[in-house]
Amino acid sequence: MNMPEYVFTPDLPVTLPVAGSPQRFPVGRVFCVGRNYPWPDTQGQSRQPPVFFMKPASTVIEAVGEMAYPSVTEEFVHEIELVVAIGEGGAHIPESQALAYVWGYAAGLDLTRRDVQRMAKRNGLAWEGAKVFDGAAPMTAIVPVAQAGHPQGELWLSVNGEERQRDSLDSQIWSVSEVISRISQSVPLRAGDLIMTGSPAGVDLLLPGDVVTAGIDGLGELEMRVGPRP
Repeated sequence: MNMPEYVFTPDLPVTLPVAGSPQRFPVGRVFCVGRNYPWPDTQGQSRQPPVFFMKPASTVIEAVGEMAYPSVTEEFVHEIELVVAIGEGGAHIPESQALAYVWGYAAGLDLTRRDVQRMAKRNGLAWEGAKVFDGAAPMTAIVPVAQAGHPQGELWLSVNGEERQRDSLDSQIWSVSEVISRISQSVPLRAGDLIMTGSPAGVDLLLPGDVVTAGIDGLGELEMRVGPRP
């Protein structure tokens, strides 16, 4: 069998470590859910259909060391999220079967240029400019479901030792099963896809030199320092 000839050497696939294993998890696409926890400005509102957007796999990095401060923003903010790692592809997945498609879970940060996002919303534009930049999705090692089951408990984030975000995973407006099912109705999921399931209230600014610590019960913790402005 002849191997294809590429115009240039393609990049190696993006991968994440697997907790307690030398294996790596190859990352495909990254789906993200917007506003999946109650925030002060949504209290008392009826449940609205979830909003989905995407980040390319190239934004995913291991959540260690320095967090690069992105260009073209004055409002760089943090969002701690439960990350779902899909291990089997499928389309039109029923909610009752959705968890069977989950290979594992991780804690992740959906880093955002909030001022860019606000302007995009105001003008009815897409969010990619706010959500997509190098290092925009730091993540911990993936913990296999076979090792730890499906997570319960809380997710939290602190900056310089001061807690900013904390909520229960049970507070999600749309459950993991519902999110998987809804995405698969419009786009067949593939093994390697990641789903970032939304962030609780408390999103706030990050400044150069800030130390971010965050975690999810049963999945692990991360610590990163914000780098200098470009």
